[in-house]
Amino acid sequence: MTRKSLALTTTLLLLPLTAQAEGTLSLYNWGDYINPAVLEKFTEETGIEVTLDSYGSNEEMLAKIQAGATGYDIVFPSVHMHDILYQLGLLAKTDIGSKPGFENIDPQFVRAKTDPDAAYCLPYAWGNVGIVYNKALAGDIEGWEDFFALGKAGQKITLLDDLRETIGIGLIMDGKSVNSTDPAEVEAAADYIISNLDGVAAFTYDSVPQVISGDVAAAHWYVGANLYVSENPDTIGYVIPKEGATMYQEDICVLASAPNKENAVKFMEFYLKPEIAALNVEQQMNGTPNIPAQKLIPVEIADNATIYPDQAVMDKLQIFEDLGRDLQLYNSEWTRIKTAQ
Repeated sequence: MTRKSLALTTTLLLLPLTAQAEGTLSLYNWGDYINPAVLEKFTEETGIEVTLDSYGSNEEMLAKIQAGATGYDIVFPSVHMHDILYQLGLLAKTDIGSKPGFENIDPQFVRAKTDPDAAYCLPYAWGNVGIVYNKALAGDIEGWEDFFALGKAGQKITLLDDLRETIGIGLIMDGKSVNSTDPAEVEAAADYIISNLDGVAAFTYDSVPQVISGDVAAAHWYVGANLYVSENPDTIGYVIPKEGATMYQEDICVLASAPNKENAVKFMEFYLKPEIAALNVEQQMNGTPNIPAQKLIPVEIADNATIYPDQAVMDKLQIFEDLGRDLQLYNSEWTRIKTAQ
C-alpha cells in the first residue's frame, strides 16, 4: 500500500477479460490503497466491471457522500468513520460477519463500536503512522523528538494534513490519549505542535517523493512508505517513533445508497479469501486481519518489524475513536496550528 498518497481522484476501469460482464461495481477508496491485481482477479472471476475513485481523507469521503454523490457502492473508512457512517444511516447491512470465510478474520479487528457482529462492514487492512526519512539528511532518526529536531536544525520536514494525526503527535508526546476530550489536553497538544513548526514546509499527504529527492529530510507518513523503502533502500527508511504512534484500520463498507449492493457483497466475500488478502498485502505492505493470509505473505514483509511490530511496540500504538461533538475541540486547535505556520 502507498496509503493516502494521492488526494487527487483517479479512475481505474477494469474490463472483464474471460468472464461475461455481470454488471458493475464502483469503489471509493484511499489513493493507491488497493492492489490493482486484486481488482483484475475479481473482474476475471465474476465478470463484474470495476471502477475506482480515490480520496485523501475520511473527511473528504464523508463530505462527498453527504453532498449527494451517488453511484458509489463501497467505501473504505477508518474504524471511527465506520461508526460515524453507521450513525448517519449511510451504511447498508450486509451480514458479512455470518458469511462463509469470515472465520478467517481475527476477532480483535472487529473494532467498530456500532458493528460488533460485523453485520455491516468487513475489516480490511491495518497499519501504523510514523516517519519516513532520508538517510543522508536525517541520520539515525528514532522518534518524534528526533524528527522535530531536524526542523529546528534547519532541515525541512512535513506533517500530514490531518488534524487528528497531527494533534495526536502532541497528545502522544504529552503522554495523553489520542482520543482525549479534555480541552486543556487538546490545547496543550496543539501548543506542542506549534512550538515545533520550525522547518515544517507543509501539511501534506504527498511527501514521499520529496523525501526520496532530498527536498525534505523527513515526513510524517504511513507504513505504506515501506513500498518506497523497498525500491530505494539506500536512500530512505521508515520508523515507528519510539515515543509511540497511531495505528489505523480501514473496513470495507457498502453504502446504503449503493446501486450494486449484490455485487458489493460479492466483492466482500471475494476479499475473505486468504490468497486475495495476501495479494493485496504483497503490494500494499500493510497488515491484514485475515489470519490464514498471514502465512501467504512474502517473508520480507512478514519479518519487517515496522509492518508487523512486536507486542511491546503494538502496546504503544493508539487507534482513533469517534469523538462526536468533541471533535470541535480539534477543529478549533487545528485552525490555530494552521494559522501559526
